[in-house]
Amino acid sequence: MVAIGKVVFTSREHVIALEARGKGLLGVTLRYPYEVRKEAEYFDDIPDEKLPKDMLDLAKHIVDSKKAEWKPERFEDQYEDALKELLKKKQSGQKIEMPREREPSKVINLMDALRRSVETEGAAGGERRKPAPRAGDHRAPKKAGRSSARAKKAS
Repeated sequence: MVAIGKVVFTSREHVIALEARGKGLLGVTLRYPYEVRKEAEYFDDIPDEKLPKDMLDLAKHIVDSKKAEWKPERFEDQYEDALKELLKKKQSGQKIEMPREREPSKVINLMDALRRSVETEGAAGGERRKPAPRAGDHRAPKKAGRSSARAKKAS
């Protein structure tokens, strides 16, 4: 049995289901009808694909090797810790300084790196070999010409 109520989070009212659990209450926020959409709106345009058995086995192996028992003590709320530290400083009368801006992270543009790699390989004068056809790949060779996306963009 649950009780239904209303609660305000971040200046917005939410419907909540409250359930007695042990010595406390468990609250679960519910969705308004306009927030719930049919699954077809999300998943219908995902094509059905038949996965090769070896790919499925590999995926299962990866999941099995990564699964572990949930240990919440391995995670910490860094925001809450920083906020508590800030409040302690303020209570003790210390001056609160604005945090320094972080240096931008060094983002690598993969396309630029690929171009440099191709240019370096071309400059070395090495001839490129065609990759060997994959087993079970019996598709006809691609025709030369514009792709349909480019043709649509050009028109």
